[in-house]
Amino acid sequence: MIFEDGKFLLIAGPCSLESMDLSLRVAEKIAQIQSRQKNLKAVFKGSFDKANRTSASSPRGTGLDEGLKILAEVKKQFGLNVITDVHESAQCKPVGEVCDALQIPAFLCRQTDLLVAAAKTGKAVNVKKGQFLSPYEMKYVVSKLRESNAAEIWQTDRGTTFGYQNLVVDMRSFAIMKENSTPVILDATHSVQLPGAGAGVSSGERKYVKLLARAAVAAGADGLFIETHPEPEKAISDAATQLPLAELDGLLLSCLKIWEAAK
Repeated sequence: MIFEDGKFLLIAGPCSLESMDLSLRVAEKIAQIQSRQKNLKAVFKGSFDKANRTSASSPRGTGLDEGLKILAEVKKQFGLNVITDVHESAQCKPVGEVCDALQIPAFLCRQTDLLVAAAKTGKAVNVKKGQFLSPYEMKYVVSKLRESNAAEIWQTDRGTTFGYQNLVVDMRSFAIMKENSTPVILDATHSVQLPGAGAGVSSGERKYVKLLARAAVAAGADGLFIETHPEPEKAISDAATQLPLAELDGLLLSCLKIWEAAK
């Protein structure tokens, strides 16, 4: 098991793996934070393929083979658990051979074959609530994973769309989704996206990442998903929403204090 009662779960890393050097730089920082915070369980996240870009011309990442090499090296050098997204059922087996957890993107959370294939790897599955779903409907997503004997299930909220290129996080979601008896997480960086609002790319309001993260922890979230980059403005994806790597430590320290008080 990756998730541990009594420990706060952090899923963090760059949006796209981009390169070995970048990934190792971010992973080193995450490992350092985990070593200082004994009540923190960190999982390194990076995507090998950004398959749902606004524009077909946007860069998509390293690809499967190179991405898995990077994730394997992160595990080897820093001892972190690693997670990446899968978009097709055929990706689940090779990803499961390297990664400790598989992530189901929000747009694909109702894809039964993908959920079943991820569960059958024997690894943890983090499923993001679709922007088009209410938290009440996640019980059906979780049931598909349970019926497929998923080793571990996490639910992550990343905001709900009401149209017009914006997302809203309902803080009731964490209590509602906890009724499914799984850990619940806030994706603090994707939740501040303004989808498609940046002239062919997703824009966003990074200034609200910390506010939403702290509010979600106070509302009962068991963990946070945070995309982070040393220089977000140079990132190949989600440049407007990734948290500067230098700010990750301070945000987590404040969130852990809230989490301990809320317990």
